[in-house]
Amino acid sequence: MSTVEELVNRYRNHVTAPWQRNLAGEQKAIFVVYPKTDERRLRARLGLFEEATLRAGHKWKLIDLTRVFAEWMVKLEYMETYFEEPENLTIPLESEFLSFVVEKIRQVLTDVDVDSDTVVAVYGVAGLYGFTKVSQVLKEVAEDIRGRLVVFFPGEFENNNYRLLDARDGWNYLAVPITLHNGVNDS
Repeated sequence: MSTVEELVNRYRNHVTAPWQRNLAGEQKAIFVVYPKTDERRLRARLGLFEEATLRAGHKWKLIDLTRVFAEWMVKLEYMETYFEEPENLTIPLESEFLSFVVEKIRQVLTDVDVDSDTVVAVYGVAGLYGFTKVSQVLKEVAEDIRGRLVVFFPGEFENNNYRLLDARDGWNYLAVPITLHNGVNDS
């Protein structure tokens, strides 16, 4: 069985179990953690996660963050200046880009057809690397999670610590990890 198929099985087991309704936003997040080298394989099989969700009686919404930096950049008034002097981009990245990403996710999380039985799935989070932190984005949208927020996470989960793209910096987050090791929750 491939890495992605094993993750789908573990996800299926998790999503078919009864959902607790009185959780904090951070506890409604699920991280599907996979090796960064499996990014293309995972993307090719996202439909299997959707199918597992629908068969469990839940709804599915998908958000792609792959090109979010480019989407934000083309809307900047001084885009050309930033290409000439990239060091000037630091301040907008720290505030405006984070807000842009948060708003993109928040729009889906708060859509009228999203309820407590909806899975909102986010992939392409590697596109945030170097520009903003996944932990900051999740902190901002946590209270908007009605059902579950699934984050497809290319990296590692070890000792309750998530590391995007196996980077040195990591963070501890209350999300449920679905990994290839020791079942659904490694903690």
